[in-house]
Formats: sequence, C-alpha cells, structure tokens
Amino acid sequence: MTAFADSDDPLRARDLCLALDLPLLPKHTEGIRSKLKRLVSRGILTEIEPGLFAQPRP
Repeated sequence: MTAFADSDDPLRARDLCLALDLPLLPKHTEGIRSKLKRLVSRGILTEIEPGLFAQPRP
C-alpha cells in the first residue's frame, strides 16, 4: 500500500513488482495482479481501467 501512497499515478502489477524488487516473471506479475483484484473487490483499491490500479480518492 505504501507504493500506492508514494505514487500519484495509478500502478500496474508490473510496476508493483518493480517496487517490491520482485523479478519480472509471469508468475510474480500474475500473483500480484490477483492480489490487486482481490483488494478491488474489498473496496481498498479501484481499477481505473483493466490492469490499472489506484487508491480511491476521498
């Protein structure tokens, strides 16, 4: 969540992998994407467009 707080722009799963120092392998990006989608379903994040995630603005 700090990666989203530090960024003014929406992030993709690939961007988050880079922020977390994970290798850019499909298994890592797909795992992160799955977690991001789960956070969207719980209302913690929003998906602005397919694959582009951001914190909801108050």
